Amino acid sequence: MKILVVGANGQIGKHLVELIQNSEELSVRAMVRKQEQADGLIRKDIEAVVGDLEGSVEELQKLVEGTDAIVFTAGSGGSTGSDKTLLIDLDGAVKVMEAAEKAGVKRFVMVSAHQANNRENWHTSLKPYYAAKHYADRMLMHSNLDYTIIRPGGLLNEDSINKIQAGEKLERGAIPRADVAKTILAVIKNNQTIHKSFDLISGETPIEEAIDKI
Repeated sequence: MKILVVGANGQIGKHLVELIQNSEELSVRAMVRKQEQADGLIRKDIEAVVGDLEGSVEELQKLVEGTDAIVFTAGSGGSTGSDKTLLIDLDGAVKVMEAAEKAGVKRFVMVSAHQANNRENWHTSLKPYYAAKHYADRMLMHSNLDYTIIRPGGLLNEDSINKIQAGEKLERGAIPRADVAKTILAVIKNNQTIHKSFDLISGETPIEEAIDKI
């Protein structure tokens, strides 16, 4: 099973690419924005492609073809304005969905944001970001793709603890990026998560066990 990781140079993406690369059952195609990023991955024997989320659906379709599942973990980043948030986190995500449908790739895992589905819980200072995530998620739910939407809390650069809490409406919390990546991997392997969405923070339950209960 080949997984296309969109946003492979991001912090969650890097963890996920490494996990898939070390898996015996899965293989990875890493999508990045710049050729030098792709070259660095290729030197590690990782299949890498350069893709522009502001480009055309047809261009993205070529990068999607030949894969079995897509993980969208790309983002415009905190240093850009609302315009890039709209173009990457919303329109870029939707274009990858359209590319997946055209290429016949059904499985799609979206990394969203904690409580993006509930407007009353959006951070006041980050409303454009939450709006982009909210509507990208909605578009995914109304597509014909076999989706799972993961809404992690505050992201930490800490060691994995391998234990999470996953549910439909969790209190605000945080989670290491490494554990988000491990959760994505568990979701890909578990078809019970298809057509489901959930908040994700650190907890007391081992990852695979928590995902089994979604």
